[in-house]
Amino acid sequence: MRKLKLGLPKGSLQEATIRVFQKAGFNVSVSGRSYLPSIDDSEIEVVLLRAQEMSRYVEQGVLDCGITGNDWILENESKVDKVLDLQYAKQSMSPVRWVVAVPENSGIKSIKDLKGKRIATELINATKNFLRKNKIKADVEFSWGATEVKVSAGLVDAIVELTETGSSLRAHKLKEIGVVCFSTTQFIANKDSIKDKWKKNKINEIVLLLKGAIDAEGKVGLKMNVAKKNLATLLKLLPALKNPTISSLTQKDWVALETVIDEKLVREIIPKLKSAGAQGIVEYPLNKLIY
Repeated sequence: MRKLKLGLPKGSLQEATIRVFQKAGFNVSVSGRSYLPSIDDSEIEVVLLRAQEMSRYVEQGVLDCGITGNDWILENESKVDKVLDLQYAKQSMSPVRWVVAVPENSGIKSIKDLKGKRIATELINATKNFLRKNKIKADVEFSWGATEVKVSAGLVDAIVELTETGSSLRAHKLKEIGVVCFSTTQFIANKDSIKDKWKKNKINEIVLLLKGAIDAEGKVGLKMNVAKKNLATLLKLLPALKNPTISSLTQKDWVALETVIDEKLVREIIPKLKSAGAQGIVEYPLNKLIY
């Protein structure tokens, strides 16, 4: 039996990734310190890897596909196919930034002031490219962690660090003076694997289900019965992804209506629908939404 080798990120993205796969219909189970999770699809072989390494192994063909950040694709200068952008905010896959930060009381006010300074970061290559594009010569050194502490303690003049809201930087009394790059979580594939008909079809199946799970996030289904005389009024109240589905009922002059809306609108719209004559209103969760 042929197998598709899939890399899932170990670390900060691991839990969110497994949740979105579960919502897409794949049950991934990680036991203890194992780097070889099980999945309820006999055609997929899963390996857990750090997101920092993922694009390199996918590019080399050791893995057929995997999930990592766009930042690490950029850092490793990997030649891979970006198949799907996984912007999934509720599962900690929202866009992030790599920013240049200095102490709040630093004399460094802009990136131009970084000339001749020492910068610590895990994102070495991208930082050097950023400085090169801005015609700034500075020393960039690799940081194994606790990067914020290094600049606060005066070990380096500035850092390039990952942030989503900036709260961690502010907690360390740091300020942003520039953005090196933005990053979102990507489903990537090896260029040769995409050319293989069987692997391409398998990847496309996974991507279709993942995208359906992502698109369903924050949305619910609503169905209800409506008298035809009230239908026009009710439709004006009802936002929808597309036109709602309307079907006839055995009861004359009544129809059944079904649609999908943003979950955050439900508590406001259901009382209005009821007042407009809707009956038997049912709200239900969505696992996948395939357009």
